[in-house]
Amino acid sequence: MSNEFEVDALRSQIGREIYVSQWTSVTQAEIDEFGKVTRDLDPIHVDPAFARTEGPFGTTILFGFQILSMLSHLCQPLRFQHGTGAVGYDLNYGFNRVRFITPIPVNAAFRNRVVLKKIERRKSGDFLLTTTNTIELENAARPALIAEWIGLVSRQHSTTDAASGAED
Repeated sequence: MSNEFEVDALRSQIGREIYVSQWTSVTQAEIDEFGKVTRDLDPIHVDPAFARTEGPFGTTILFGFQILSMLSHLCQPLRFQHGTGAVGYDLNYGFNRVRFITPIPVNAAFRNRVVLKKIERRKSGDFLLTTTNTIELENAARPALIAEWIGLVSRQHSTTDAASGAED
């Protein structure tokens, strides 16, 4: 299946899975960097010795917000276009709902499954696409995260107009 979609043609895909990412993982060094950048140095994430002896999982785990922020990477190959076929820009519009269900241990393999939930056309001609993103862990019964994510598929026009949403 191609990772490029014409928005109008996607309407027939509402309720269906439109993309599955490649498996990926996060190293302890990446967890440590995230902790430093966000100034959250909780030992369950950044101290392997503590996590092994004192933590409930026997190892360090990714930060919840680190998992959530990985959605941009996991969805990077997805591209949407509309109108003349010219690709505008896909902008993060926000989330309706996010649930952290199962922790992701350091170095564990995970991927994202994307289901198209809703398409809304705005007065500007842009679209809001709502997707349900499920981060699944390899060989796990329960997902790590489920997030209902909204993307703004914008035509090539002023970034200020596209991001503000003031006209709608």
